[in-house]
Amino acid sequence: MACFLVPTAEAIVATIVTKYVEKKENASAELTMGAESAMIETEGKIPFSRKLKWLTNMLWGGSALLAFEHVWHGEVAPWFPFLTAASNPADASVMLHEMATVGVSMAILVTLVWAGMVAVSDVIEKRSLDASGAQASIG
Repeated sequence: MACFLVPTAEAIVATIVTKYVEKKENASAELTMGAESAMIETEGKIPFSRKLKWLTNMLWGGSALLAFEHVWHGEVAPWFPFLTAASNPADASVMLHEMATVGVSMAILVTLVWAGMVAVSDVIEKRSLDASGAQASIG
């Protein structure tokens, strides 16, 4: 009924955090303009703001698909209160229960998948840095 609202709320928060982190990374890059900032780009290290964008893209995409599915089944209407379950108090409790169980579990699952993606990318980054360090010490 309204389970898509929980990942949407997380997507809003994650987008705000992403913008903040991006701004902070850009400010620190401006402070270290020169050889170090050029090395950051060539090292193959993915900035954390880009990794956060992965999360926001996953959350916004999933929320949009879920919202479309709910519109398709007539659970979302183009007039107030927009959620058909919110117009009836008995259905509202079922809707809140669904948000608390299904919505939260979906948001947690997407976040865990993203954390796994970040962990794998960190391992790949570490391997490439170790390999480039070994080549530099040989050459």
